[in-house]
Amino acid sequence: MLATRHMERYAEVLLWALATARKKRLKKGDLVLLRFHKPAIEQAEVVYRRLLASGFNPVPRLSPTTRMEKDFFQLADNRQLAAKIPGDDVLCQNLAGAIYLHAPESITHLQDIDSKRISRYTLSRKYLRDILDRREAEGSFGWTLCILPTRQQARHAGLTLQQYSDQVIKACFLHRQDPVAQWKKVYRRINRIKKWLNSLEIDYLHVESKNVDLKIVPGRRRIWAGLSGHNIPSFEIFLSPDWRGTKGYYFADQPTYRSGNYVAGIHLEFSRGSVVRARAEKGDDFLQGQLAIDRGARRLGEFSLTDRRFSKIKRFMANTLFDENFGGRHGNCHIALGASYTDTFAGNPARLTAREKKELGFNDSALHWDLVNTESKRVTAKLTGGNKTTIYENGIFKV
Repeated sequence: MLATRHMERYAEVLLWALATARKKRLKKGDLVLLRFHKPAIEQAEVVYRRLLASGFNPVPRLSPTTRMEKDFFQLADNRQLAAKIPGDDVLCQNLAGAIYLHAPESITHLQDIDSKRISRYTLSRKYLRDILDRREAEGSFGWTLCILPTRQQARHAGLTLQQYSDQVIKACFLHRQDPVAQWKKVYRRINRIKKWLNSLEIDYLHVESKNVDLKIVPGRRRIWAGLSGHNIPSFEIFLSPDWRGTKGYYFADQPTYRSGNYVAGIHLEFSRGSVVRARAEKGDDFLQGQLAIDRGARRLGEFSLTDRRFSKIKRFMANTLFDENFGGRHGNCHIALGASYTDTFAGNPARLTAREKKELGFNDSALHWDLVNTESKRVTAKLTGGNKTTIYENGIFKV
């Protein structure tokens, strides 16, 4: 449901986002992966042409169809689930960038699959993510992603396809003649907020809403990050805290779709940094399975806040990329269970060793699951000098 002009503008934004996400400048001849779902084929063709015109070597890859993915998890034995495909690691070691066009034909087709099978596959692919994470820290790899409207996403969001498309268009500024100029403006504004947050010496954060009472410790040598080019759209400002300091209660009032499963009403209790009690009003079995993926799956990998002044997303979109950037009446905060982001390290991430990462409380896991709360809330920072200050209230950063 995107017009040709919208797809052309989307491609412009994605190339800007990719260049912004990569620390080192892209150059002609670089390999850029272009992965896309079948419904995104027209958008992929537009992006492919832009990549060629820019002098890059695009590597197009069609993601498995819904039928293929379901057959894989139903029929594959344990060896097939964990199989390493020759060449995947070589490709990851040579990519300069990647653009992912998400346009799933279904988001519930794996709901009857044993979550342990999905977890086994996820763990088997972690070595590829580790390669890309290391190369990104070095500045030699960058990535961005977006979503394209599909009927199934719209249906699960309770919207018509046109309503869903309109949300995508407005959120990504595709209704503007020069969307990249608008993204650059938001980029500058978010950078000012990050600079302010990074000037504060925070001992811990206290998040309070109707159903949230959570203490989060940013930890040593941390910086706030956001709008790096990785996601389009992206309005969140986040950090990966010291997982060991997490304590209290969190509630995700916004539903989430993950690996074909619908999960809603997630209640979590943290003690000494880990989830000690968890339940979901819907999809509880899947929640428990995800928490058992590995030891780090019960720990905090990310804490994020979105300012409603930037985000035009006002509806649940049944897609994490949009839902974690929800603006609405009160903005949102979200936490992520699982893997942390080393780009929130106040130093050179490429030199951050596994031992240092552990000592600083950066979490490691095959899981990274964003859970969103859209309630009106207050976030208070307890500063190292003893004073307290409100950094976020009613969906707005207090700067």
